[in-house]
Amino acid sequence: MPAATKAFAFVCGPDDFLVNRIGQERFAALAAEAGADDMAREIVSGFANNVDEVETAVNRFREVVLTVPMFGGKRVVWFKDVNFLADSVTGRAEGTLRQVEALQELLAKVNADEVSVVITAAPVDRRRSFPKWCEAHSDFTLAGGDGDNAAEALAGVVLGEARACGVTFGEGAVELLLQKVGANTRLLTEEVRKLATYAGDPAVIEEAHVAELTANTAEGDFFEAADRFFAGDLPGTLRALQKHFFAGGDARPIISALQNRNRILLQARVLIDAGDLRAPGPYGFDKAAFARAQAAYAKHFGGDAEKSSFNFFTQNQWYVGKLVSSAKLPSLRRLIDNQQEFIRAFEEIIARSSEQETVLRDLAVRCLTA
Repeated sequence: MPAATKAFAFVCGPDDFLVNRIGQERFAALAAEAGADDMAREIVSGFANNVDEVETAVNRFREVVLTVPMFGGKRVVWFKDVNFLADSVTGRAEGTLRQVEALQELLAKVNADEVSVVITAAPVDRRRSFPKWCEAHSDFTLAGGDGDNAAEALAGVVLGEARACGVTFGEGAVELLLQKVGANTRLLTEEVRKLATYAGDPAVIEEAHVAELTANTAEGDFFEAADRFFAGDLPGTLRALQKHFFAGGDARPIISALQNRNRILLQARVLIDAGDLRAPGPYGFDKAAFARAQAAYAKHFGGDAEKSSFNFFTQNQWYVGKLVSSAKLPSLRRLIDNQQEFIRAFEEIIARSSEQETVLRDLAVRCLTA
């Protein structure tokens, strides 16, 4: 079905911020195209905590869509924040499913010459019949992608915001920003705006800008201390530890970050020494070699596909390549000794809880001067 004949736009995905942002752009574009003034624009909330609220939202949407405008002209309606299409208690309820069927019947009869409709929904269980029907009968947009496409979608958000700010990214800057911030689209857009202001002229956000100005907000990782440690930079590691503890930080997440990074490097060291992988270039490990190694060895991890530092092949191929290329990859013996030192430091922290910074400083000295 040609896009021009589709009566409504349906935007869905796992991230409500990204979904609503695209929906807002679509709503504004349709309103401008139709020449709709404020009286011809309607926004209906689709947020519902129970079946009764689902019924209320659908009935309100039906009322708005079917209302004949007093002064004629085309109207634009946005059914926003729809959350009852998810795999949730409310989403699975029999009453909700009946309302979704009624919503589908209504959308099938929408006259595109009289009203333009935008629906934004997050999250959505795409196994259900309604999202599949929308994909076939609407101007359908999946915001954020699925699974392996999530990282690319986040990068798209970053690059789109950079274009809006009139800046570009230098080599490695986008990837580092995603590592530091994680899958938080709101914070990513704010960080891009901040970095764009700092970049000035020429308007290029460099990797060094991200490293200096962006906080490490991704859950469970403490990049600065780990980065300096595995770069073999003892003074930098000690400065990072001082900054961490000055801000009231705790030692255990630092040790956890070091252990996770060390596990990944240890597995990379074994694969490189065995000839299964070559040292990574600027774009990470060779994809074909990485895939061959994964086919050969992933079975030994019990088929667990959940991301974990215990399983090298659950990591993003670019990310692990970046870790290895940015580190002075130690010998296998050194990496094993590191793990023993981390255990020793953890035991010392339990015994000397008031001397956590001293324990980690001693750990860094032992490992980086050995």
